[in-house]
Amino acid sequence: MSYLGVGVSPGNVPVYHGSNLKVLDRKVRVTELVLRCLICGLSVLAAVLVGTDTQVKEIFTIKKKARFTEMKALVFLVVANGIAAAYSLVQAARCGLGMVRGSVLSSKPLALALFSGDQALAYLNVAAVGAAAQSAVFAKLGQTQLQWMVICNMYGKFCNQVGEGIAVALLVCILMVVLSSISAFGLFRLHGGSKAKNSSGW
Repeated sequence: MSYLGVGVSPGNVPVYHGSNLKVLDRKVRVTELVLRCLICGLSVLAAVLVGTDTQVKEIFTIKKKARFTEMKALVFLVVANGIAAAYSLVQAARCGLGMVRGSVLSSKPLALALFSGDQALAYLNVAAVGAAAQSAVFAKLGQTQLQWMVICNMYGKFCNQVGEGIAVALLVCILMVVLSSISAFGLFRLHGGSKAKNSSGW
């Protein structure tokens, strides 16, 4: 026998069948919080690695300085990781506050906004990493057909640090894909719950 989702045991002790859903939601919320904190920290690390990378080379008494602003793809990467860090920090604060209050995500518009934001940010960072990786390949190997010289032979330290920044940014992208899957789960769970309620009604 049940009434309004509350089952009554033979001993007249209320049994809440929704407790499993709350446990699952809490596990998902903890995972989301950890991922958002990791994304925030790693995005800052990637932006700092690329943004602070410089190397001065002296060629016939002329000093040439390599910096990330010389390549638009690296500027795009730094900006994208800065946006990812700021967005993840805000969402981590929201997630942590929700855990403290013990609230469960039940708003479809909010779930849709989270899903859309996570998807957009994942696409943005994948594009930034792809562009930066392609530029890094040209800098490392050159392009003889276009007479582009190998830059990394001259600026080895600069290229190595950029490579580290791109590797960290790639890890951020992977974590964002996982986070987008969690956001999709939260959104579809709400839609699935509403369909179940509608089908059970008269």
